Amino acid sequence: MNTLVVCSHCEKMNRVPLDKAVTAQPICASCKTKLPLHDGVQEVSDGGLAKLIRNADRPLVVDFWAEWCGPCKAFAPTFVATAKQLGQQFIFAKLNTEQCPAAAQAHQIRSIPTLIVFKNGVEVNRQSGAMPQAMFMQYLAQWKA
Repeated sequence: MNTLVVCSHCEKMNRVPLDKAVTAQPICASCKTKLPLHDGVQEVSDGGLAKLIRNADRPLVVDFWAEWCGPCKAFAPTFVATAKQLGQQFIFAKLNTEQCPAAAQAHQIRSIPTLIVFKNGVEVNRQSGAMPQAMFMQYLAQWKA
């Protein structure tokens, strides 16, 4: 199964096989830059997020976070573990609200961590606050493709 990854350098969309991304660092087909995909989770910028929302071929789960946020750091391993398990059904992305304030403002992020699920280019749900993995997986079950 492939996932869509936006290149952080040229913002081109790339289809990356999830199984190969585990053993090798994927590179952009256009500019040959290393893609920001780690453990099934991609880091996105303001423009990259907008492009991913428009082009996602399955539900997109975005974690809006910041480096200084304790609950964000505590939730990060749960987000990665869930991405490893559900990467076939969802696209997982993280957006650093300190580095990408325009996207945070556009999506009216008031507290972090905030998770937003996008489906067919539209926000379908949001949840603020960290949660245990079982609760996170239950939360995502309602949005499966």
